[in-house]
Amino acid sequence: MYIHDHLGSQKVSCLCLLDLSTAFDTIDHDILITRLSSWFGFHGSVLSWFKSNLSSRCFRDKCETDLSSWYTSSCGVPQGSVLGPLLFVMYTTFLSTFISSCSLNHHLYADDTQLFLSFLPTHFDSNIDHLHNALDQISSWMTANLLTLNTSKTEFLFIGLSKQFPKINNSSLNTTHSGRNLGFIFDEHLTFCDQISSVSKSCYYHIRQLRCICPYLDTKTASTIATSIVHSKLDYCNSLYHNLPKAQITRIQQIQNSLARAVVKAAKSSYITPILRSLHWLKIF
Repeated sequence: MYIHDHLGSQKVSCLCLLDLSTAFDTIDHDILITRLSSWFGFHGSVLSWFKSNLSSRCFRDKCETDLSSWYTSSCGVPQGSVLGPLLFVMYTTFLSTFISSCSLNHHLYADDTQLFLSFLPTHFDSNIDHLHNALDQISSWMTANLLTLNTSKTEFLFIGLSKQFPKINNSSLNTTHSGRNLGFIFDEHLTFCDQISSVSKSCYYHIRQLRCICPYLDTKTASTIATSIVHSKLDYCNSLYHNLPKAQITRIQQIQNSLARAVVKAAKSSYITPILRSLHWLKIF
């Protein structure tokens, strides 16, 4: 990982998590159709299908029992659909090239955009000025494309070693000590303590609920529910847990152990190895 590699070089990284206001709802249909044709080569019946999919979409507002008149939407793509994120990515394809031209590293995932750059603490001021200038240019690009960068919700997180932080003056940015990035909480030292605490709270809640209904379930059904609702949370981005201190890994392993005991209706003090083996579950690490 880019940021992790720069920790060993005594560098500080600034992670900027951009927030777009109602991103999917502001996509201009005419601009999108033009880009599908000119950028991606959609013509004929395929392009007509996209035009048909986007046109004649109506909506109205409801306040308690009162309904407004129907309005035809001239912008936006359907959220919750398979095509929604894909059309948004195609609409903003040039954004990646534009950010690269600003000499910033970045990742794009649908409407989630993150920028990051690493630097020595002695070069803090020049790099932050560069980031501010780049953000102004990105905001202008988004405005020109009918997108809105929500500066009040855009987060800045400095990541580095503890001994490097006193050397920087971050008064020019409204920074946070941790930030949620694609559902995973990053903290300033990459300890992932907040992430593990959040996962623990959520998982143990579901484990308690599962224990309540397990007496009425067979082991296979209980295992299926446990895997889909709880184990999936442990698996999400689990590669980021690699090389964490043993105490942190133990916290995650304890969640799996508690889940396994709940599935087989075992006592909380039961030896866990044969239980995991019977469920064909591998240990966390």
